[in-house]
Amino acid sequence: MRRARESGWTLWILVLGSLIALSLPVAATASVKPRVLLIVPFDASALDREEQWVGEGVAQILSLGLAQHPAFVQVERVRLRAYGQPEAWGDATLGRAARAVRADAALFGSVTRQSAELVIQPRLLEVKAAASDTVSLDPITVPEGELLAKIAGLPVLYARALKVSLTAAETARVERAALPTRSLRAFELFARGAIALQRSTQEGNEAAVDLLARAIETDPNFVVAHYTLGAVHQTLGNRWKAAAQFRASTQLDAAYPEPFKALGDLFLAAPRRLFDQAVEAYNKALELRPFYADAHVGLGDARAAKGEIDPAIAAYQKALVFNPVNPKVYLSLGKIYYAEKGLYYESVNAYKKAIELDPQLVEARMGLGEVYEEKGLYKEAVEEYKRVIDVESAHTGALYNLALVYEKIDPREAIAQWERYIELASPLQSEKDWVDVARQHLRKLKGQIKE
Repeated sequence: MRRARESGWTLWILVLGSLIALSLPVAATASVKPRVLLIVPFDASALDREEQWVGEGVAQILSLGLAQHPAFVQVERVRLRAYGQPEAWGDATLGRAARAVRADAALFGSVTRQSAELVIQPRLLEVKAAASDTVSLDPITVPEGELLAKIAGLPVLYARALKVSLTAAETARVERAALPTRSLRAFELFARGAIALQRSTQEGNEAAVDLLARAIETDPNFVVAHYTLGAVHQTLGNRWKAAAQFRASTQLDAAYPEPFKALGDLFLAAPRRLFDQAVEAYNKALELRPFYADAHVGLGDARAAKGEIDPAIAAYQKALVFNPVNPKVYLSLGKIYYAEKGLYYESVNAYKKAIELDPQLVEARMGLGEVYEEKGLYKEAVEEYKRVIDVESAHTGALYNLALVYEKIDPREAIAQWERYIELASPLQSEKDWVDVARQHLRKLKGQIKE
């Protein structure tokens, strides 16, 4: 009676999108070798506290603009938590983190004030085998009231520094995406909302809801803010509110792919099994941006849910073309290779690749542990479940599975693990049925040992 691993991926709501995304032929985008970028907030600690949001704002603009070109793949910033959360990223700290997440380059810098003007100093850290090189780009002087217009040119500036040629149409698309609103106040509220989200807590998410709602009140046409607010509602479990914000985004800008992808996620997780609607939503996102790797992943998940295994694998493999360092693609491949194809070695290799790319991805360790367990490799399974608990001490699924494995190799340790699981899971309504089963296991084991 092995407990099935929990499904559902944590949505990282940092926005990687555009206001207007034009379609590109798949053949053309697939031929571009992507460069993996790590974008961090610019150091604004020298500014007054009320202005320090500008550092996050610059990072958001870079993400929005560079998401428009297939040459750039962005590392989710949530993965940086394993490497610390410094007030400001210096060359050495950033270089170590960038190398750990397999980034080719890191975009960072500083924001200072000289009299009435802000001075933005962009920097580029190129990650190399032996060392990292840091290049300072031309500083940008920002007169009062011109922040949005000035930072809108930063993504193109970085693209040139990274030696990526942009056509006139690509330049226009990047620059449009880098100007998501013309209201400085709305953008400030948006950036503050992004900062609140970095805390990844209930309190931070609720603060972000308030700030993003105020940004939308200030600029009702702020498409990215509508989408981001929907993503936060989705994280909080407010499905209807999330769907409303995603649909508002598509109505304001039908060429913006992120909310279509997000709607696909909602359809896929819906209790009514809206798999066809999910496929349609993901395909719409890909029509708008063929190199949107996460939408290819979603399409693969939807195909897999429909039992279309080979098309699902094809979608995952296409996602890897556009983002070769996405650990979640390997996670999905690990699941489907074993559960649907019975391919043990391929599944293990996929899970191991996901873990190599992101050691904090506990779902991959859970999947690998379950494959080992089913194959009778109990020692290896125990090691993976323990590593999950090292990352998330309250991971009830890992504790439950660990107790089951110990029943086969060490009944006394199994008793200890069942007691630990019951103590942790008993207060949780979602664990009620599993706790009842755990108590049955515990009674049986204690009876066997007494005998």
